[in-house]
Amino acid sequence: MTLYEELQRRGLLAQLTDEKEISEMINAGKATFYIGFDPTADSLHVGHFMALCLMKRLQMAGNKPIALVGGGTGMIGDPSGKSDMRKMLTKEDIDHNCECFKKQMSKFIDFSDGKAIMVNNADWLLKLNYVDVLREVGACFSVNKMLTFECYKQRMERGLTFLEFNYMIMQSYDFYMLFQKYGCNMQFGGDDQWANMLGGTELIRKKLGKDAHAMTITLLLNSEGKKMGKTEKGAVWLDPEKTSPYDFFQYWRNVADADVIKCLKLLTFVPIEEIEEMEKTMEGAQFNKAKELLAFELTKMIHGEEEANKALSAAKSLFGGSGVSENMPTDEIPADLFADNKIGILDLLVAAKLAPSKREARQLISGGGILVNDVKIADPNEQIDFAEGSVIVKKGKKVIHKVVKA
Repeated sequence: MTLYEELQRRGLLAQLTDEKEISEMINAGKATFYIGFDPTADSLHVGHFMALCLMKRLQMAGNKPIALVGGGTGMIGDPSGKSDMRKMLTKEDIDHNCECFKKQMSKFIDFSDGKAIMVNNADWLLKLNYVDVLREVGACFSVNKMLTFECYKQRMERGLTFLEFNYMIMQSYDFYMLFQKYGCNMQFGGDDQWANMLGGTELIRKKLGKDAHAMTITLLLNSEGKKMGKTEKGAVWLDPEKTSPYDFFQYWRNVADADVIKCLKLLTFVPIEEIEEMEKTMEGAQFNKAKELLAFELTKMIHGEEEANKALSAAKSLFGGSGVSENMPTDEIPADLFADNKIGILDLLVAAKLAPSKREARQLISGGGILVNDVKIADPNEQIDFAEGSVIVKKGKKVIHKVVKA
């Protein structure tokens, strides 16, 4: 089975500009390809998983990844399905975020000996002269054609700034520069980026001739992948300081039955033949085994095998055994929130980040979703006694935390 055939069987490929040539290049390990990442936070999240796994698969076959961080495009808005303009970042913010990204990406991608590189499009976008852009780049784009793309149609109805209208030109220019500076001949991106990516391919061919080898692939479900990891507590991050290994494990352990096989195919390196065999007989308790495999494999990939084993052990103890585990997630609450070793249940839930606000904490209690030391809390004004120094808080059926007075 070739690499291209495996990517197809895993459901990773959606649209391609030249299937025959693309398949031949990646199978032979001759592609130098890029995928873009927005440095809008100091950690990647699970919505980036699909792109990172794809980069690893391609690199293992001899292809060279370029991780492009959008320090320049991050300064303007992207109309692709977004309703708000981006937060403006300082250069210091972007540089810090890029360093964090590279450290996390290194768990997937080998950056040694020129096998992969990370570049920042601020290096060329922020140096551009406006008149030169209009003459050299803007002349290659048709406004009429741009307005036919769905991403612009949607924003036109709600309001589209001229700043955001330039996003396709900037992203297209990225591919043009990467092609010239690094020999980048292929780009990957989400299905919501198809219009911008086509713009890059066309710009290269218009500026450098039709024989220029620039190709485009979009990732199936990548726009859906961007929605992955959104919970009531916020995003599921790869940084253990933001999302603990246990909570990371539990997120994947609790995916819907309908999604587990899809996630195994798209996000893990479990052999595709093994996954397809599982798919044939998937029913009942087998869904739980598949989810456990998914959670373990992804936690091991990000946090290491030791943390994955701890999370697995804690999950088995908490949900299938005693209900207590030394590896269960633990939250410390500042001592100044207590009075005579007691704290209000609303304050406890917010301080332990089990609820984002007192209003939502109150809703959880009224819905019967909070237990402290296995006793259901019915009164939102109840004071929780920490005479023993800690309590076990359960939120619903799947979230269990030990809460300790600091």
